[in-house]
Amino acid sequence: MEQAQKQSYQYKFVNSINTIDPSVWNEMFGVSHPFTRHEYLSALEMSGCVSAETGWTPMHLVVMDIDNVIALMPLYLKTHSWGEYVFDWAWAEAYERNHIEYYPKLVASIPFTPTTGQRIGFSAALSITAQQALIESIQHFLSQTVIEHNWSSWHCLFIHEAQQHQFSQADAMQRLGCQFHWHNQGYADFNDFIARLTSRKRKNIIKERTIARQQLQFSFIDGDKASPEQWQGFVRCYQNTYLKRSGHTGYLSPAFFEQIAATMGASIRLLIIEDVDGNLVASALYFVSDTHLFGRYWGALTECDGLHFEACYYQGIEFAIANQLMVFDAGAQGEHKVMRGFRPVKTFSSHFIAHEGFNDAIGHFCQQERAHIDIYMQQMCEQLPYKAIE
Repeated sequence: MEQAQKQSYQYKFVNSINTIDPSVWNEMFGVSHPFTRHEYLSALEMSGCVSAETGWTPMHLVVMDIDNVIALMPLYLKTHSWGEYVFDWAWAEAYERNHIEYYPKLVASIPFTPTTGQRIGFSAALSITAQQALIESIQHFLSQTVIEHNWSSWHCLFIHEAQQHQFSQADAMQRLGCQFHWHNQGYADFNDFIARLTSRKRKNIIKERTIARQQLQFSFIDGDKASPEQWQGFVRCYQNTYLKRSGHTGYLSPAFFEQIAATMGASIRLLIIEDVDGNLVASALYFVSDTHLFGRYWGALTECDGLHFEACYYQGIEFAIANQLMVFDAGAQGEHKVMRGFRPVKTFSSHFIAHEGFNDAIGHFCQQERAHIDIYMQQMCEQLPYKAIE
């Protein structure tokens, strides 16, 4: 643990989120967004998915004003760039070519979860003006910490737009990214949604769904009502698919899923896919907030044509419509989502690079990248399958 002070603020790093009162954490971040909840981050640590051994050493930032906690930040000291989804491998390679260490680095993010949200939780007593001043102070403190420890950088990933605006006012380096989200336009049902698509795209989706759903049964189950066997079945599917794709069983362990089932199951929906004899074929894990559906992980035990699109996209769209959710975030990347009605949306991150030369070069790169992403997003918008842009 380290302590420092700037102005009237006191800073300390803590090596476990469980040293922070869950009610204080959840009050500052809210409980609607599942991934910034204390329960989610605690499960990552308690299960060992996040630890020094996995290259994610917790260094959560606590900011105090005299005796009161006024801000919190999920923060990790990283020895690699896996599980972040804001890709800086080229930066690390440039450091290596110049015989300079890029790792460790400080990263404010939700591990293994590329979804936008708050990255600093504030006390409700702080005004917007006070929050802005505090963000500037936090950025200065993190920058000084990086320099003092001879770390390369700090990074704040997938910041929601309002908080990103506060970061940009504090002169942090900005980086733009792109994801694809589905937006509910008040559709009555799935047929109402596809009725607004061009004929060719609508026919393609109907064909995909017909093939994928042959002799299969799909059911959503609340996470806190799913049986241990259903959770174990999901984990088996998740690990099987990761093993085929990446040669390992995934970032997240059975112990992690067991803990979130126990502590935040009401915010989870398990999609169970079975054949006509009741045998498990595939499963997917979704999270819900007041306004959003988040599709996170899936896996299959057998290969079925079109099943990934059905389990990870079309079932999610149907669920969002039925439950009047406004946005369906099905995860990172994926141009193939566009033809299925997912729109390009901007994602934001902030960065500080301690090395002056690399700071200038990376800043220039981010400016060029932003121009390319703006063009790319426009091109993706032109490929949307809707009869008219809504």
